[in-house]
Amino acid sequence: MGSQEVTSWQGKNVTVAGLGVSGIPAARVLHGLGAVVTVVNDGDDERSRTQAEELTAEGITVRLGDGATLPEGTELVVTTPGWQPDKPLFAAAAAAGVEVWGDVELAWRLRGRDGREAAPWLAVTGTNGKTTTVRMLASILEAAGLRTAAVGNIGVSLLDVVTGDEPYDVLAVELSSYQLHWAPSLRAHSAAVLNLAPDHLDWHGSMEAYAADKGRVYEGNQIACVYNLADKATEDLVREADVEEGCRAIGFTLNAPAPSQLGVVDGILVDRAFVPDRQKQAQELAEISDVQPPAPHNIANALAAAALARAYGVPATAVRDGLRAFRPDAHRIEHVADVAEVAYVDDSKATNTHAAEASLAAYESIVWIAGGLAKGATFDELVTKSAKRLRGVVLIGADRALIREALARHAPEVPVVDLDRTDTGAMSEAVRQAARLAEPGDTVLMAPACASMDMFTNYNKRGDAFADAVRELGASA
Repeated sequence: MGSQEVTSWQGKNVTVAGLGVSGIPAARVLHGLGAVVTVVNDGDDERSRTQAEELTAEGITVRLGDGATLPEGTELVVTTPGWQPDKPLFAAAAAAGVEVWGDVELAWRLRGRDGREAAPWLAVTGTNGKTTTVRMLASILEAAGLRTAAVGNIGVSLLDVVTGDEPYDVLAVELSSYQLHWAPSLRAHSAAVLNLAPDHLDWHGSMEAYAADKGRVYEGNQIACVYNLADKATEDLVREADVEEGCRAIGFTLNAPAPSQLGVVDGILVDRAFVPDRQKQAQELAEISDVQPPAPHNIANALAAAALARAYGVPATAVRDGLRAFRPDAHRIEHVADVAEVAYVDDSKATNTHAAEASLAAYESIVWIAGGLAKGATFDELVTKSAKRLRGVVLIGADRALIREALARHAPEVPVVDLDRTDTGAMSEAVRQAARLAEPGDTVLMAPACASMDMFTNYNKRGDAFADAVRELGASA
């Protein structure tokens, strides 16, 4: 098909790689446009068979247990984000001269097809904080009276939104590195890279490739490339981006901002970027107390969201009102309860070291519950930066030895309880052990720095288990 626009999908042979939350909508949308759709999927389990039956009944071909072979006659491959670039299917597509698009690329190409003006995208990526920032941004846009939605990697299919009947003024779009890898023609109104830390390197192959895919979000930006002054790698990506003439680099910082930046002065979030005279003026946006929770990394999320909203022309009052109205999702630095003057906080979403570091930085004296699947991570830097805050540590999960060894090297004086079990009941024991180590005024923080799948279905289930254990503890106190 080449990279030109598709004028007609009628009769086009399109292969969709993978079922799931993005593959199924892609298959249905393409089929509805008249394409001849074949879905290929590695798995052949009960859930996949049920999904395949539904699609087959609609006239879509599904091949289960055979994700490696490119169906004959394929003119385009549309892939779900999780499929790694080194899959044989993609090598076969390249050899046949067939383009590979992600679901985000497909959504970008399909927007505005019904004759309506396409809603611009305000895009957010980064290793951590994406979902929170996008939801903050949507809350601010709504406070300004705009029709908007938080979409993308956040769980709401972009395809469903751009092909649906609901008209939007602007979209707040969360994009993962996987999605950006397969979205070469995406051009956002404005975009932010919140931070960069090693993650998903098994998928991307190297930190350089991971950063390059994140940096794609800046390509062709029209108004603002928002970056994190505390993370030079994000500024480097802005410098490397090919943007539209007049597009500005806008930094955010937890310190007092310079011109063309947003920052914090005396507990106030302020804007020195989108004001008439940024050399001499600053616009108050909100107070730190308007951000919940007011942890440092969450203030950074709020500043990034505010920068994108201001780039879109939103008034300062809407930033304040939107941040006040916003409530974070569960399992993101969620205060569960106080038991015996000890706070118990669930940050099960901290599935990598970068997220755990931000979480640990939010409290002064911590009993840390950590461990799970390390995904190739190392923990020396995390432990070194956080050691002075640690009252004690309780370790769970398959790769807990990696954290234990880092603690032995960099925080040998911190008491460690190593729970040699990976059953789901281990969380109750972990909370009991943490309570034993904690003193009044401490925070027991579950910020595992690891993925959850060794013990739980996902980080939500892990967080639920922690909350249940805390409630048990409170009932017996």
